[in-house]
Amino acid sequence: MKIVVTGALGHIGSRLIRALPDSFPAAEIVLLDDLSTQRYCSLFNLPAQGDYRFLEADVMTADLDALFSGADVVVHLAAITNAAGSFEIADQVEKVNFNGTELVARACLRTGAALMFFSSTSVYGTQAEVVDEDCGLDELKPQSPYADSKLRSEEMLKIMGREQGLRFISCRFGTIFGVSPGMRFHTAVNKFAWQACMGIPLTVWTTALDQKRPYLDVEDGIRAIRFIIERDLFDGQIYNILTANATVRQIVDTIREFVPDLEVSLVDARIMNQLSYTVSEAKFSRLGFQATGSLRQQLGDTVAMLRGVRRW
Repeated sequence: MKIVVTGALGHIGSRLIRALPDSFPAAEIVLLDDLSTQRYCSLFNLPAQGDYRFLEADVMTADLDALFSGADVVVHLAAITNAAGSFEIADQVEKVNFNGTELVARACLRTGAALMFFSSTSVYGTQAEVVDEDCGLDELKPQSPYADSKLRSEEMLKIMGREQGLRFISCRFGTIFGVSPGMRFHTAVNKFAWQACMGIPLTVWTTALDQKRPYLDVEDGIRAIRFIIERDLFDGQIYNILTANATVRQIVDTIREFVPDLEVSLVDARIMNQLSYTVSEAKFSRLGFQATGSLRQQLGDTVAMLRGVRRW
């Protein structure tokens, strides 16, 4: 078996590449990353049993046909993932996330590889209490260029699957949290944990304190990827994949268990985005997958790693 992972050194990829040899001990694992985030440490101490090949490459310019030749699966993680920061770089997000996905998908078509595409639960923009993959278009209102690029990529892959026979699956991941070698701290849970450990007060909009959103333990994300490959679940469907729906208040209260002196500053502001919703993962669960991750466990692990340092 040959598995190609784009964006292999990122938050999810750096954890995934260490887990793949356990499930696929004979697999050749090709790691692609453009090193734009300089996460060389993601390559440190890879499992000795893994048959790894690394190439510094940008999916926008690389010879993807050559790289994907003989591949059974392409796990396409390469993307700009900072939703909040995507407004200032909308053109770049469009290029990397949408155009890059199209290039990867077309290379998969030409080489016969199955494609695993990672979308996001942030494609939902709804006031509905519960939302799932079969929701109407009125409940798909991306709130950032990042989310918009993911939703448009989903639609593109559907067309390529229907008209050209692309074998793929689209995974709408909840917001990632948890420890990995390529861990980043720009998303809600990890960012709050970092600020708490550094003694930086958490600034939370009062209007957002009880908004509920979907989150995904990175370990559940890795298990889901392995689950899909093992069962060859490239059925052209979209699946929500998450560990739990949680409010900002629940996240803050959990962090306070580990950082009792945590300071929170509630800021009143004009309501700009009052969206609060629960995302259903029932469709993916019906295939036999069960999330086992823990917000408390991952926050505890994150705080433990940072406990020895204090901000000057």
